[in-house]
Amino acid sequence: MRRRIQALYGSRIVFRERWNVFKSKLLFRYAVSYILAFLIPLTALTVFVYDSAVKNLRSEIEQSKVNQLNQVKLTIDGRVSELHALASRISYDEHLTPYMLHHPLSAQEAIRTLANYKASNSIVEDLLLYMHGDSLIYSYRGLADLSVVFNKEYRFENWTEEEARRNLNEIDQPMIRAAEPVNMYSRQERLLTLIVPIKTNDPFPYGAVVYLMKESKLTGVMDSILNDVNGSNYIFNENGELLTTNSRGNEMPNGEWKTLSQLEPGIHSMELAGEKQSVVSVKSDENGWTYVMTMPSHQFFGRVAHVQTLIFIVFVLVVVTGSIAAMLLARRQYHPVKDLMEFVGIQSGAALKASNEWDSIRQTIRDYNARIDMQQPFVRNQYLLLLLKHGRPEDPEIRRSIDDIGLGFPSGSGVYLTAVLSWNDNPERRKDSAERHYIREMLDYFVVEDAGARVYGVEFSAVDQLALVIALEGEEDAKSLQTRIEHTIEAVQLMVVDGLQTIPQIGVGSMYRELYALNQSFVEAIAALEHRKMSGRGYVTYFDQLAVHDHSEEGSFWMSRKTILKLDQSLKQGNTMLAVCIISDIMNTLKKETLSAHLLRCICFDVLNSLLRTASELRMNEAFADISKLASFETLEELESRLVTLASEICEEVERRTEEKQDDLIDDIVKDVDARFADYTLSLEHLALKFSVSTSYLSRSFKEKTGLNFSQYIWRRRVEEVTRQLETTSAPLKEIIERVGYLDAPNFIRKFKKETGFTPGQYRKLKTSKRA
Repeated sequence: MRRRIQALYGSRIVFRERWNVFKSKLLFRYAVSYILAFLIPLTALTVFVYDSAVKNLRSEIEQSKVNQLNQVKLTIDGRVSELHALASRISYDEHLTPYMLHHPLSAQEAIRTLANYKASNSIVEDLLLYMHGDSLIYSYRGLADLSVVFNKEYRFENWTEEEARRNLNEIDQPMIRAAEPVNMYSRQERLLTLIVPIKTNDPFPYGAVVYLMKESKLTGVMDSILNDVNGSNYIFNENGELLTTNSRGNEMPNGEWKTLSQLEPGIHSMELAGEKQSVVSVKSDENGWTYVMTMPSHQFFGRVAHVQTLIFIVFVLVVVTGSIAAMLLARRQYHPVKDLMEFVGIQSGAALKASNEWDSIRQTIRDYNARIDMQQPFVRNQYLLLLLKHGRPEDPEIRRSIDDIGLGFPSGSGVYLTAVLSWNDNPERRKDSAERHYIREMLDYFVVEDAGARVYGVEFSAVDQLALVIALEGEEDAKSLQTRIEHTIEAVQLMVVDGLQTIPQIGVGSMYRELYALNQSFVEAIAALEHRKMSGRGYVTYFDQLAVHDHSEEGSFWMSRKTILKLDQSLKQGNTMLAVCIISDIMNTLKKETLSAHLLRCICFDVLNSLLRTASELRMNEAFADISKLASFETLEELESRLVTLASEICEEVERRTEEKQDDLIDDIVKDVDARFADYTLSLEHLALKFSVSTSYLSRSFKEKTGLNFSQYIWRRRVEEVTRQLETTSAPLKEIIERVGYLDAPNFIRKFKKETGFTPGQYRKLKTSKRA
């Protein structure tokens, strides 16, 4: 009973949630917009397809009927032409001349010849041959008196013996009589009569050939071609008289035949016998006969009606299916909005009170933007610090982020350089942190309009020092750029003097076209500042001008002071890549110079001394254990290899000591990971950037602390959170997986089963059954 109550209560909750979703104005707008976006083009497309299909089908049907009627015309015209040709052959046949017909010995041969001619044509019922002025008429059965033939053998309903005799003797052009009832002995047939004078086309014919044709054979030809036509067919002679008709429907009144005979060739729609009919008419060019076919319009275009019905049914089905799909798609599109509202802590009831969910989300995003704006200076400082310490980062996402902080030039060209300020040498004033905070805020970002320079302040580990990244746009010569740089440095001095009432010491590095070379300019700026402190000259020291104070005597060679200073500072900053590059440049320079062996060795020892001096300052006693090995080299390549190894060890030691100053750093990082493991953007590189340590150090120290590498630790925390939510909540599995920052649910399920032996769904059922 308790389970039934719980199930009923759960179903009510689900129903309430679904009802709240359906009550959403935003969901309703989504659904309506999707339905309209689908329905409007579908309707236009359906109208276009319907119009095109119906027109094409009507045209196809009409052309099909015209073609059928033309075929009837060609067939019957062909048969009639055969009869004319047969008459012509008879007129030239030597067995059928008037003499041969009247001669007693040749008359029988003439009769047999007529029988052969009659048998050569299938539509001819009888063939008669008549000579002008003769009282006899000849057929394949023999000869007979004219009165006997037209009064006994063939009694025409509308053609008397006198009329027949006159027609046979007087016509000089072929003549056809309409089909009429004819009594033949004991039976009656409807016959058409064709009289062809002979000789054909002779103005003075001497006889005539008479063809008697059954109407049924002629209509049979028509039926064999128009077998799918449920209507009436008509043939009119050149005078508009009806020769024959074949009707499958209602008989047409006689008065309407004349109207049909006068129609132009083509397709016509007219009302006949009280019914709307579609009429097809064609005309023969050979004999002037008109062939007409009529049938009810609803039968004529029956296929069109079927297509119309089919298109309508398909349209309705697609509309219904599309509307359902639009609703499902709207629900799916609304789901991220619902999740986003849950993410920002908005309850469904609160959202429904607003105009729609987007208004609530928009306000929340504005609040988040306000918070992000407050964090932008910190983020920019971290990225700039990364550039100054390590140069070009390996992570492409970090490179994109650096590009987005606005260091680029709209024109595409310019230079970058770094200056380092040390604004307080007085220990008493160093205690005033408020002043330092004020000057750092003032130098965070500003523009020197006169010099066209953008200046970004960067805090780094040194006390009472601040790095400035200076960006100058333009393709000017070095002298003009140097003038602009000096003007910018003067503006910086004035700002510090106004803020701290003291003149800062400034070291200025070289300028570079490449943004990712700022780490070199940073080392040069520190070297210049260090040189200024040792020499005590002025307040501003330019690294490019250090060589002016290091001239050697003419004819001698020595490494420039600024190169040695730059090498020292790269080692002290722990910048392995830059130190290796400087050592390589020094060795390449020595290889190009023509020096004596003793001088070359002295210079090499000077470079070696620079590295050993830095090692001594760092109290790296182990570096002096192999000093004899370092000093015993035979080639510059051998020395370069040993110097690079020593420089790498020094830089690693500098980096290690810098990182070990923060005793609780890894603990803080682990706590941060525990708090943010559900953030899918969390990565080792971002953590290293946030806590200002190298990725290699972070990876090594993180594993030493937790016993797992970074990826394994994140996976373990996410699995723990998923199992907790599976046991304590009824949320959908996909939603739980997304909550812990894992976007690929199928992959998570596969890895979860591999580790636990159960899928998440099986794990939840197992725990539920145990609790029950």
